[in-house]
Parts: sequence; C-alpha cells; structure tokens
Amino acid sequence: MDLKNSTILITGGTSGIGLELVKQLIQQGSTIIVTGRKQEALNDTKRRFPQVNVFQSDVSDPQDIERLYKEVTQQFPDLNMIVNNAGEMRLLDVQDASKDLENMTRELDINLTGTIRMVHQFLPHLIKKRTAAIVNVSSAIAFMPYSTAPVYSASKAGVHAYTLALRLQLEKTSVRVFELVPPGVNTNLQNDWVLPPNPGQMMDVDKLVNVAIKGLLNNTPEIKPLLVGVIKFLSRLMPNQLMKLGHREFEKFKKLNSQQ
Repeated sequence: MDLKNSTILITGGTSGIGLELVKQLIQQGSTIIVTGRKQEALNDTKRRFPQVNVFQSDVSDPQDIERLYKEVTQQFPDLNMIVNNAGEMRLLDVQDASKDLENMTRELDINLTGTIRMVHQFLPHLIKKRTAAIVNVSSAIAFMPYSTAPVYSASKAGVHAYTLALRLQLEKTSVRVFELVPPGVNTNLQNDWVLPPNPGQMMDVDKLVNVAIKGLLNNTPEIKPLLVGVIKFLSRLMPNQLMKLGHREFEKFKKLNSQQ
C-alpha cells in the first residue's frame, strides 16, 4: 500500500494501538481521520497531532456509523482505507449474575458487529477507488480462546473468520483486506482489570505498530509479530494444552473478582 498518498480512517484512534497508528502513519505522510466515543479524548488527540481530523462516533451505534459515513466521505472524498481498531476487552465470569444481557454482549457489539457495520457502510465508497484497503484488528486470542475473557475471545475469533471471508469476496476488486493480529500489548485496554497482565508477556505498542506499518507497505494480508505466529502454530499442534495454560489465570481472577 502507498501510505504516503492514502487517506485513512482509524476507529478507536485516541488511545493504545489506534493512537500509535495515528503517530506512525502521520510519519508516513498519510492523511488521518480519527474516530472515538469520547469528545475529550478526541480533543486531546487533536492537540497532540494538530494535522489529524476528528469525528465523534460509536461503532456500536448504527446511526453513528451512517452519520460518520456521510460526513467523512463528503469532506474527504479521497478516503481509501479504514482501520477497524475500536475494541474493548473485559475479564468476565459467566456465572456472575450481576451482569445483564446487554452488558454481556458489549464486546460483540463493539469488536465484531462494529467492524462488520463499518465495512458494510464504507465498502461502496472504497470499492470505487483505484487502490483501497480495509484493516481489521483481531487478536492472538482469535487462535487461542482465553477463558478469563470469553466474550472478547468470541468477538476476535469472529473478526478473524469474517476477515478471511471478506478477503475472498473482495479478491477481484481494488480493495485489499488486511488483518492485524496483536499479541498482548501494553495499552490502557487493561486499566480496569482486577487481574493485571504480566508486563513481561506484553508487547510494546510502538513495536507492534512498526510491524503493522511494514506489513501494510509490503501488502502482507495477515500481519502478525513473531510471537503470534508461534501461538497460531501451537494452537494447531496442542490446542487443549494451550487453553489450559491460559485458564490458570481464571481462578486467580475469580478469587479477586469475588472480593470486589
């Protein structure tokens, strides 16, 4: 992909992987559009990177996406790439009756349904461009379900499967479909967790995004750091052992959660 001459919309671009994508894509010369739910966070991003363009929008709200599409395509007709990065990850005990039904499906609405809605809304515009791209951010957990985050695991497995199918359907069009597959990354995604992750097992966000930029420049369909490649291989070789290894964290989480 020619990033220098691309106009790129990044959902969830005010923090974590999204904000680092903003930083490194600006360095590539891209025109950047950032969306997010919180206006204050958008204002902070605009102050930090004055050249970006910000729009308040919630990917879990279909009306927000429709309004975003109209505003962005009118103001930025050269838009040729969307990065579906907005996401949420929660540690959940499925036996916790304090969560209502709507609350339990929140990650599906943001991570999976939000991605599908964004693609559906923006594809008619993208497909008219000489070169265009859709980048869906999944997770290594798409290959290895993590029992402490069951709904997140389901949502990212869904993003992975959807991206594979989308790539096949669009293979004869001008739209390239990329999947960025992060491992655990040090971001504010884990700020509210009662069981913090082991920092030694987490990747620095700038290093992950550097891998992402190289993958986009080289047109690599599935962009993943080496660690994710290892996890994907082991998930085929020894899936049960890998899941049990991750499940050790659940009992710790359950104990801490009961003390809240």
